[in-house]
Amino acid sequence: FVAGLGAAQFALPGAVDRLRDSRDRNLDRLLVLSAADPAQPYGAALPWPESDGRPSRSTGAHLVLVGGRPLAFLDRGGHSLTVFDGALDDTRWIAGLASLVTDRRIRSIEIQRVNGRPVAESTAARDLLIANGFQPGYRGPTLR
Repeated sequence: FVAGLGAAQFALPGAVDRLRDSRDRNLDRLLVLSAADPAQPYGAALPWPESDGRPSRSTGAHLVLVGGRPLAFLDRGGHSLTVFDGALDDTRWIAGLASLVTDRRIRSIEIQRVNGRPVAESTAARDLLIANGFQPGYRGPTLR
């Protein structure tokens, strides 16, 4: 339940207790959602975390969350990546991105920009992607 969102939060009795129980079981759960999904609160009920990228609630874009904390945002073309605080330490977001391709939600990912800058200037993110299954490509790390 979010402060300041009155009517959108009406629920049946016991809902708060069920949510608390679920929260305790899913502390480290990896989740990849459409950025426009109503279950994804960032950019609507919650502000986007600080970053140099430009995340938005656009159709075709995806957000990778771990334990409810956003770690990475992929634009709808699969070319621009925004990584948030903690993403370079907790690399599970890379598996989340890869699942978009392996689950056939999108055809391919070719990271050309990271946090608004060319991927060549973001060597830490580029190297993490390549070390975790992305192939080096002319424009940037690629997964097909």
